[in-house]
This record gives sequence, structure tokens and C-alpha cells, in this order.
Amino acid sequence: MGPMRTLVAALCLFACTSAFAGDPLPRARPEDVGFSAERLGRIGAAIQADVDAGRIPGAVIAIARRGRLVMFDAYGYRDKAANAAMTTDTIFNIASMTKPMTTVGALMLYEQGKLLIGDPLSKYFPKFAEMHVAKRDGYGEPTTDTVPAIRPILIQDLMRHTSGLIYGGRGTTLIHKMYPAGSADAAREYDGAAFMDKLASLPLLYQPASVWDYGFGLDVLGLTIEKITGQSLGGYLQANLFAPLGMTDTGFAISPEKAARYARPLPADPDTGKPQARSPELTEPLKFECGGGCAASTASDYLRFATMLMNGGRFGEARLLGPRTVAYMLSDQLGPNIKNLIGNADPTRADYGFGLGLAVRTTPGVVKMMGSVGQFSWPGASGTDWWVDPKEELVVVYLSAAPGPIRWYYRQKINALVYQAIVD
Repeated sequence: MGPMRTLVAALCLFACTSAFAGDPLPRARPEDVGFSAERLGRIGAAIQADVDAGRIPGAVIAIARRGRLVMFDAYGYRDKAANAAMTTDTIFNIASMTKPMTTVGALMLYEQGKLLIGDPLSKYFPKFAEMHVAKRDGYGEPTTDTVPAIRPILIQDLMRHTSGLIYGGRGTTLIHKMYPAGSADAAREYDGAAFMDKLASLPLLYQPASVWDYGFGLDVLGLTIEKITGQSLGGYLQANLFAPLGMTDTGFAISPEKAARYARPLPADPDTGKPQARSPELTEPLKFECGGGCAASTASDYLRFATMLMNGGRFGEARLLGPRTVAYMLSDQLGPNIKNLIGNADPTRADYGFGLGLAVRTTPGVVKMMGSVGQFSWPGASGTDWWVDPKEELVVVYLSAAPGPIRWYYRQKINALVYQAIVD
């Protein structure tokens, strides 16, 4: 090997293994942690091809294995209409990826003895003490007639979507029409007190602890955190989660100095032609900081959060939760007596179990994507996704402003592209 080639090889090795500004973890050559660099290259090629075809505006992907970063790249546009290029520090609406963070915030209070998993919600909000449940007609459809709830809504029900407080936008029944459509819609329409009054006045769609159905549990949990701590949800998470992990671009508002880094979807959905916009629009104030879907973050920030969970509650020098608490969070919480409708909320997570605030894989097959038993995740309706596979020591964060049904396609596509690149 000549002197020039020796220098080039040395520079490449340095670039592949050294940290870059903004990296959440040390870098590694793909082969050093069981990836094929050639196969890993298929990911960027596939994303860029879809950007070029107008399928997505752009994306950022971060992949780490065994605590080392092997891919952290940006493709396409942060704002295609403005011809603004995507960068790895782009800030995205992460929608329901907010839910696991809210759950961690509540589990910190659990570890301090300030909250119990079995506490009734009415301990903190007495108006939920006497809830009623929609009766079914002869065809099994819910009616506006009600019966008393058999048992109260518990904190556990909020964390695992078994409270009966459903998203109104995810059904067409008379009961669905009474509820706000979703987390962002509620935060635009109500302040926290009015939102809780609204929910407490409505019939539950199901008896508590009988059915997993997507809804407002984590928004209510966020307001419970506020009630216990006397802080806003964003202020509490900033002090106890975001700052300790170095999540410098995560929160419930986009400041003017960060607004230029805020990702925007394509003006129209590429499949339906329907107009698309950021929801919520976090450069404008929310009426309350909804723990179910109103945060924004970056790939770097969220990789830190996900890695903390994989490490049993620790990231670097920061210990946020005890490992037994994290193991409990990541255990299936549904059991045989709860009807599982996760596939109705996200078809890519059909046949998963559910822990506290996130989905948990309980079988190596059956589901539509690759992964190991124990894999955990919960994506966002704005086009964002992430997962951790503890058996593979794998953490993946994929962020794109693509909020239509196309997001389900990319969850499966990115999953396949990542796993095919592992060769050890």
C-alpha cells in the first residue's frame, strides 16, 4: 500500500470511529459491531430514492449497536417547498413517541413513592370517581345509555391504554363522536382543567381493564404528573429527563431561534392528495402540554432516551430509573383477559403485547416485522418511528415528516433494511 492510500485509509478509520459534533454515542465501523457496510448502504439508497420520487420530503436515521453509532445520516429536505435541506439536527413533531417519555416521568414519581401503579385516577382527580360505561345494543354497538364502571380507572390503565378514555378520531360510534379526536386536537381546544372536566363527563367506551384501545391515557397521566409535582409537564420532564440525558432539542414548544430547524411535511399527501401540515404547530402555544402526543425532538435526542431504556435506566453517568423499574415497564401488561386492539391503532404493531407506554414484542414470528422477543417501541403519527431490540443490542430512530398512512409502509421498510444489514 502506497503512502497516499495509507493516509486515506487512516483518515477513513478515524472518520468511522471518532465522535462528531452532535453525536449521541461514540462511532464504530459497521463491521466492528456486526453490520455489513455494504448492506447498511442500502438504507440510504432506498430513502434517497423515495425522496427523489416525491414519496417523502426527507428523513433522518440513527442506528446504534452495542453502544456504538454506525449510522447517523440525513436525506432530502427539512422543508421541500422552501428548498431547505435536511440535517441531522432537524427537529420533528414526534407525536405518540411522547408517550414513553411521559411514562418514564411518571415512573420516576413511582420510584419516589409519590405515585402508585394501582392508584385510582380519582385520588388525583375526584371527578373520575363515579365513571359510567356505554351499554351495548343487540348488535354489540355502544349506545348513549350507560352502566356504572365495575372498577375505577387506575394509573396502570392510563399507561397501557385500558382506561376506556378513547380517541374520538379512531371510530365512528356515538361515543367516539363525544370525545376530542386526538391528543393534539385536545391541546388546541382545551386547557388542562377543561380537558379533564370534559373527559370526566363522558361515558367510557369499555369497562376499565377489559380492552386495549388507543386513547387519552398518557395525556391524563401527564396532567397527573402536573398535579403531583406542581410543575408543567414540560418543565418537569426538562429537569428530570431531558436535561440529565442531554436532550437539548426536546420539548413542547419550538422557540424562534430553533424554528428554522423544524421539519415540515410535503404540502400534499403523495397518495391521497390531501393537504398536510404540522400538527400540532409547536411554534404556537398549546393550551396544555399533552403527554400523549405534543412533543418535538431530534434523532440524536431520542436515541439517548431509547438507549437509556435499553441500558436499564442509565445513560452515561445519568441514572434515571432503576433496572427493575425499567424491566417492569417493558413487560407485557395485558394478560389473557384484556382484548388486544393494538393492530387497529397501528397495523405494524398488530400481535404485539403492551408494556407501560409502549408496545412489547412477545413472539419471534407472527408480526409483520423482524425483531426479537423483548423488542420495544411506540411510533408517532407524524411519520416518526423508533425501536430497541435488547437481544441484538440495537437502537434505531427514524424520523420523517410523513404523517399519512404511508408511515406504516416506512415502518416496515426501515425495519427490513436495518435487520438485513446485520450479518454476525
